[in-house]
Amino acid sequence: MISEEYLYAIALRECSFIGDINFHKLVQTFGSAKETWEKAKKEYNRLDGIGRKTVSDIGNTEHLKFAEKELQFCEKNSIQIKLRHLSEIPQLLNECDDAPAILYQKGTLDDHFQKISIVGTRNITPYGKQFIHDFFDETQSFKYVSISGLALGIDKEVHEQSLHYQIATVAVLAHGFHTLYPAKNRKLSEKILQEGGALLTEFNSARKPDRENFIQRNRIVAGISPSTIVVETAFGGGSISTATFANHYNRDVFALPGKITDSYSQGCNHLIFQNKAAAISSVKNLIDSLGFHKPKEKIEELFPYHETTIQLSENQKLIYQSIRDNPQISLDDLAEKISLASYKILPVILELELLGKVKSLSGRQFMAI
Repeated sequence: MISEEYLYAIALRECSFIGDINFHKLVQTFGSAKETWEKAKKEYNRLDGIGRKTVSDIGNTEHLKFAEKELQFCEKNSIQIKLRHLSEIPQLLNECDDAPAILYQKGTLDDHFQKISIVGTRNITPYGKQFIHDFFDETQSFKYVSISGLALGIDKEVHEQSLHYQIATVAVLAHGFHTLYPAKNRKLSEKILQEGGALLTEFNSARKPDRENFIQRNRIVAGISPSTIVVETAFGGGSISTATFANHYNRDVFALPGKITDSYSQGCNHLIFQNKAAAISSVKNLIDSLGFHKPKEKIEELFPYHETTIQLSENQKLIYQSIRDNPQISLDDLAEKISLASYKILPVILELELLGKVKSLSGRQFMAI
């Protein structure tokens, strides 16, 4: 039996002027959704920035009736209800200032596993498809969860490759569980649940897949993971909003570069140009940047690793040592530290990257490998 706190949380979230941020402020002040429902209208002056208009719809019995039906719907359809103020939503997502007050979940999401969000255009090209295949092929021995949006194109490929390589995958929806959009992916959604993955949404069963919901959905895709990979996207594509949210949440963003003449690489190229994403130079370097740790296997004893000594030039030594001594140093700080112009440093950093000695991070920061 679901406790009445969930009933009041759903009703409170239905009130006009109570979005996720105001919801969080209210329950933090009054202690629970139930207490907020009963006290906020009279005691709203306990909160800065909350006026009479904001709380005017709290207490509306129609919202309680809706919440009762919603609880029945969730129980009937095996839908779990996760409340942010009870610390039930994924930990990283909970850190976001505009995290959803309520998450509806079908299936299983193990919050202990690392999560990687992978997004892109609905108009997937062979280039993007090959990259996704290569990425999952190279990471099949790691324990992680892939996150995407169940759309056609890149999202669909991400979920399908995850299932193929037996990697748990989570689809974040832009509507309630009363429907499934796009309908073409219904069987895929069922397969995700059968294979131990999950479907997530912040939208209740009254919410249709309206256009604005997809942008709102993208902040969950970005916020739930420490890293977001943009595979292919055009200028102004939905994945740009996901990358923007990830930047706002101080997450790592990676983008697959492509030809400037390829329309579905132009968005990725622009993210890289604006220093809003790190360029993916190879799947191996991407895996290293994501912080995956390979399990120790006995096969290593059969093929011992011998490090090859690389002779560096004087400039390479100077820049490499400075980056090594100052992890995640920015280009400007590096230029000041070694008294060398930025335009002279960048070509040397590129050489060091090709030698596998340095990797670039978002925001024109660098780190020794």
